Amino acid sequence: PGDDTWSVKLIRHAHEIGVNAVCWGPASPITGTLDVDATGPTVRRLVTGGCDNLVKIWQYKERDDSWEIEETLEGHHDWVRDVAWAPNIGLPTQTIASCSEDHTVIVWTKEEGSKWSSKVLPTFDAVAWRVSWSLTGNILAVSSGDNKVTLWKESMEGEWKCISALSETGVTALDSGA
Repeated sequence: PGDDTWSVKLIRHAHEIGVNAVCWGPASPITGTLDVDATGPTVRRLVTGGCDNLVKIWQYKERDDSWEIEETLEGHHDWVRDVAWAPNIGLPTQTIASCSEDHTVIVWTKEEGSKWSSKVLPTFDAVAWRVSWSLTGNILAVSSGDNKVTLWKESMEGEWKCISALSETGVTALDSGA
């Protein structure tokens, strides 16, 4: 609170059994617009993934000095191992990736004024452990339990395509037309 000290805010019962992953959401103005020139207070959000197979979006409520559940996203059938909120400066879209022990990666998207929708990437051969967005938010890296890292990009038709794969045997360039 202005004195360079940290404060702790506990989110009780965030996920049944436990939380495996957490990621900050991009700061956005309270007005709801994503105007990069907007001034004033911003909405602070977190996304979490847990042992209850759920992805949850939290919003900090300054008036109560607490984190409140904003949205619960269902789609995984086993523990969610990682979540990543894509950078979106100047874009009217929010995008989150989640990965799970069920061998799936889901890309969750929300256009301004709409509900969250999901696209499931093709099933992986092993557990999907980690997801990470490029700095521009248009390429998704996924690491999986078979010692592979794959890079994914959304095509003009809205489908997610694997554009590159890195394994113990080297790099394989795949669909560059995404």
